[in-house]
Amino acid sequence: MPAWVTRSGGMMIESRTRVWSSVTACTFALLTYLAGCSDDSSSGASGSGDSRTSSNGGGASGSGGASGGSGSTSGSGTVPVPDTLKNPTDGPPAGNPNPESTCSVPTEAGLADVSSPRTVVGTGTPESCTSKAFVDAVAKGGVITFSCGPNPVTITLDDTAKIVNSTGPEIVIDGGGLVTLSGGSTRRILYMNTCDEAQGWTTSHCDNQDHPRLTVQNLTFVDGHSKNETEYDGGGAIWVRGGRFRVVNSRFFHNACADTGPDVGGGAIRVFSQYDNLPVYVVNSTFGGKDGYGNTGSGGGGISSIGVSWTIINSLFSYNHAVGHETDGGGSGGAIYNDGNKMTLSICGTRIEHNEANAFGSAIFFVSNDHTGDVKIDRSNITNNIGGSWYPTYPQISNHDDTPIAVTNSTIQ
Repeated sequence: MPAWVTRSGGMMIESRTRVWSSVTACTFALLTYLAGCSDDSSSGASGSGDSRTSSNGGGASGSGGASGGSGSTSGSGTVPVPDTLKNPTDGPPAGNPNPESTCSVPTEAGLADVSSPRTVVGTGTPESCTSKAFVDAVAKGGVITFSCGPNPVTITLDDTAKIVNSTGPEIVIDGGGLVTLSGGSTRRILYMNTCDEAQGWTTSHCDNQDHPRLTVQNLTFVDGHSKNETEYDGGGAIWVRGGRFRVVNSRFFHNACADTGPDVGGGAIRVFSQYDNLPVYVVNSTFGGKDGYGNTGSGGGGISSIGVSWTIINSLFSYNHAVGHETDGGGSGGAIYNDGNKMTLSICGTRIEHNEANAFGSAIFFVSNDHTGDVKIDRSNITNNIGGSWYPTYPQISNHDDTPIAVTNSTIQ
């Protein structure tokens, strides 16, 4: 076990302290500044949404048991999710194309309704789909769709698109399977932060509010770049704090965040502070997918979070790289980096392969500092990930040795 993990994050505490101290300051200030603000009592969630169990993780020899059950996909109903990027004209498809991709999708994780958009970006031609048109549409919020012509189009952004927190509660960006958003290897693509005063404070508890609820679907994110970010670092393509967040039928190629540093991660996506600890959903999506298409960051080559639960369904993580090093607190979680306290990582119908880490967790780094978090893996393949060490339970997964890891109908080797 790495020494800094036993110190509840040790080397990582500086970045975490900065994040949570800013949240605390925001909340404290808002209690005075927004004394008249109404509470979010009308949340659509029932209960805490916490489905954690202390299942027996089985042996550490490789493949899991065969007890059956859908594990991470149980819920109040399921929905079909037609994949508009299953056969794209360029790059790997969205989602896991392999036989294990058979998991049902909970209703709340499915495609959002875009039948009544607030803004349609473009007027039917590629030339009309400009950076400014998209950035302005995101600032207006609501449902956003595109009309850029019948062929695939790439919009290279001149500015990061930023969510204004009062423009929801539902914010949906739907590319229809034809739109690629590019950071041009110079900037992050999309940013949402309920605790950023510049984007508007809408409650007195910015670190735990049920809105905005952001969905990105049927989109490709390429060449996002957040290495020049200092305050809100990580998240090369997308950075999210607060509200709710889900990703459906989307692809993430060649996005990057800072190469070094503790708790700096999420080559593609970085997330904090989800409402009532409800999970981020990632459905039918691809991170990398082919050599040369992977995402990179100091930690969490694909995705990274602190104190956030994830439910990942029928998705593919491959050729992502945690490029930091143990000496600077980075290099962990080739595909996935989860740090925090009570959180759940649920993976179903997903393949994680050919990712690489320089320090720990070539596939997954999952550290629950108070030893209350758990991992569920069903109908998934985690194989051929490279590098790293500290694998107390399963190969390619770094975790405390008392972390429950329930594995069913899966291969880990």
